[in-house]
Amino acid sequence: MHMIETYIAAYGSIALFFIIYFESLGAPVPGESGLIAASLLALHGDLNLTHMLIAVFCGAVLGDSTGYLIGRFGGARLLERYGYLVRLTPERLERFEDVFRRKGLYIVASARFVSILRQLNGIIAGSMQMPWPHFLAANVVGAAAWTLVWGAGPYFFTDFFHPIYEHMKAQGWKW
Repeated sequence: MHMIETYIAAYGSIALFFIIYFESLGAPVPGESGLIAASLLALHGDLNLTHMLIAVFCGAVLGDSTGYLIGRFGGARLLERYGYLVRLTPERLERFEDVFRRKGLYIVASARFVSILRQLNGIIAGSMQMPWPHFLAANVVGAAAWTLVWGAGPYFFTDFFHPIYEHMKAQGWKW
């Protein structure tokens, strides 16, 4: 986290945009940790909160959209060809596609809050041939909610939780 905080402090919202973009595209980078660090940097005046939230939202939506395009134009063939390596039989793939057809909007909108799904969200939706307008709507809703919870949440609620933490520490709680 310290390494990410250094980049965010040095390069600001642009660094955060790229961190979130690449995480949303599937790269194993700690985007959520970076977002929380950026929120705390904004709290101390080192970052502009509005710019940071816009950069995070745009990075999340664009990263997932890029993943969607990758999945849409190549993901299904890869799953059919190499799915057996992860025990994805044609029957399981068919069931998965059926679940995605019925609940894809909810999966995409909430996947941002689940670590592995956050990275693979767009690729999976594209591979399942989810219609672009449905994906985009769910992606925007999920990215907005995630950005507000982890970007604005620590910024606005740090002062609320700090007295509780201090009280618990004074009572002898061990962390």
